[in-house]
Amino acid sequence: MTAAAKRIEKSADAYRSIGEAADELGLQTHVLRYWEGKFTRHLKPLKRPDGRRMFRPEDMTALKAIQLLVHERGLTLKGAEQLLNEQGVEKVLAGQAILTLAGDAVPSESPARKLQETVQAAFEVPAAEQSNRIVIPTGASRDRLEAMLSDLEDIKQRLDSVRHARAA
Repeated sequence: MTAAAKRIEKSADAYRSIGEAADELGLQTHVLRYWEGKFTRHLKPLKRPDGRRMFRPEDMTALKAIQLLVHERGLTLKGAEQLLNEQGVEKVLAGQAILTLAGDAVPSESPARKLQETVQAAFEVPAAEQSNRIVIPTGASRDRLEAMLSDLEDIKQRLDSVRHARAA
């Protein structure tokens, strides 16, 4: 793209090439291509006869919502997709989307839920025993432990799904 072409600002209703869309969002083009495969319900850029993608205004809006959820809010692509499907792009961009805890969707009898409850119980110390303890995880250390627990739960869930797939 020439320097003169970069200086021209397009209207909000204009279609954008993948390079223009990536520049506007501050992302790499391969990220947009990847997201296009993951968010098929919300991203449907037009493909010209020569194969080039042209992002419509509604695609740009969806990309901004995905970027907000994934890069700023820290959601996984799966979590962002679920939130967009349930509540819509407009609510996400307006800041009205309500995040639900992943545990709400997990059945109470799942092995991952049992593991979570066991680890959580290990961190809870009865009031009578607290005075005898020297270190109780709080603040940043508790956050790190909870992040590790979340990672372990994710690994456990993946292993369970592989086990179920092999059994079937």
